[in-house]
Amino acid sequence: MTSQPSSAAPSHLRGAVDLSSLRSPRPAAGTGTAGPSPDAMPEGSWVIPQADQQMFQQLVQLSAQVPVLLHLHVPGDQTSEALYTQFADAVDAQAGRLVMARLDVVADPGLLQAIGLPAGPAVLAVVAGQPVPLVNQAVPEETLAQLLGEILEVARQNGVSGTVPPVADARPGAGGEPAPAAPPVPPLHRAAHEALAADDMPAAVAAWERALAENPADAVALQGRSAAQLLLRTQDADAAAVRAGAAERPDDAAAQIAVADLDVLGGHVEDAFARLVRFIAGHHGEAREDVRSHLVDLYTVVGVDDPRVQASRRRLAAALY
Repeated sequence: MTSQPSSAAPSHLRGAVDLSSLRSPRPAAGTGTAGPSPDAMPEGSWVIPQADQQMFQQLVQLSAQVPVLLHLHVPGDQTSEALYTQFADAVDAQAGRLVMARLDVVADPGLLQAIGLPAGPAVLAVVAGQPVPLVNQAVPEETLAQLLGEILEVARQNGVSGTVPPVADARPGAGGEPAPAAPPVPPLHRAAHEALAADDMPAAVAAWERALAENPADAVALQGRSAAQLLLRTQDADAAAVRAGAAERPDDAAAQIAVADLDVLGGHVEDAFARLVRFIAGHHGEAREDVRSHLVDLYTVVGVDDPRVQASRRRLAAALY
């Protein structure tokens, strides 16, 4: 990420985007620059199931009209499949206010380099050409609604609030009514997401902390703060050096924590949890408590309802008692 989206899209992103290469053309109902209403949309989907690097620039251009979600897909990975299903259904329910594309980062690892992430699976948004990280695991439905609402609000503030006709054929088994209007975005949540879009992790952490000071029971802010802190800790990490250090110093709590952070960021959640539980089982004293506390924070990043968190909590309990 380089900068926060400006109030107007860059000149090379303005104007109509030709989607003819994404699907067979269909006439779009309605006229005018605002786009057709959801009720008048032709049948189809706003989810592109197989995108590639050649399509990537076109998707970036499209983000000047509507937010574009990129699903960095790892074939055969259960987390990746869960992400796709959850977000695809939610995007189609928005009836043209968002578009999503699935990109196979195993077949085309250059996509990760282009996007600036170390590994998949993950979902991120692109608004006016600027990426905004979202999640690397499925989330509770209320959290998903909050995320999409915040992305749409950030997009609206930056002049990206159109609708587009379907960009792909209808997905088998997909359906449902258009989603209801997203709930209002709390100002401090919006500030945190704008800081993330500007690649200002300290400001994002501070915004989430202010939100928690106002409402300590704000689960979205709690998870957001932990995720922003994770991004802050890892943004300058040399992955090869971190992993080499952990291999050389298996009894060093900080070294093991650093690898676990990278694993969670890269979607290798079970590996991260297993590493820290093993350390806790084999150590005592202050180092053990530091690792336990950090592991609990990573549970918050992933989501307390995630089955991987629940399984790891059982293993942690056995390691402690």
